[in-house]
Amino acid sequence: MPTLSLTTRDVARELARRYSTMTHEELDILESVLVPMKYAKGEKILNEGDTCEHIYWIVKGLVRQYYFKNGKELTEYMATENTIMMSIESLFMEKPSMQVIQALEPTIVYVLPKKELEAVAMRSVNIQILYRKILEESLIISQQRADMLRFESAQDRYQKLVKSSPQLVLRAPLVYIASYLQMTPETLSRVRTAVLMNS
Repeated sequence: MPTLSLTTRDVARELARRYSTMTHEELDILESVLVPMKYAKGEKILNEGDTCEHIYWIVKGLVRQYYFKNGKELTEYMATENTIMMSIESLFMEKPSMQVIQALEPTIVYVLPKKELEAVAMRSVNIQILYRKILEESLIISQQRADMLRFESAQDRYQKLVKSSPQLVLRAPLVYIASYLQMTPETLSRVRTAVLMNS
């Protein structure tokens, strides 16, 4: 797990490694827009009704994105270290978010403010590529989740989550995992038992 000794430069390098090769000058530019932020367990990173103005890179912690329907919280997405989080519709349409982003553990994120990122992307092709690839990744994750819910059985959904995000399965409360997979906690319990028995 990443330590608290990570610097802004380390984060800029990791983003470049993951999304787009950069020169030292471009790393300097990217580093200049990154803002570290800390959140306590349970603290809201984005409230419902607020406009999302940032892309969040999770350095340490566990984060949940959820919305309310008929008075219930429904988990849309969860993420651990080295993952991007944002309310994409709010970010790009500049309208109040219908989603909440909450830290489920003590969490450190590095914020990429959208306006500053777009400004520096105008001066750097590689930062433009990084920005585009972050958005592509977010859209692909959304599509994969939609397809998973449409086409896969409860057991397949759980097994895919275990394979793709083992840390999330170990650390997130089961009630949130069940909500994310669109099943009741009772169904999740039966699915987990069946998977364990067959492994």
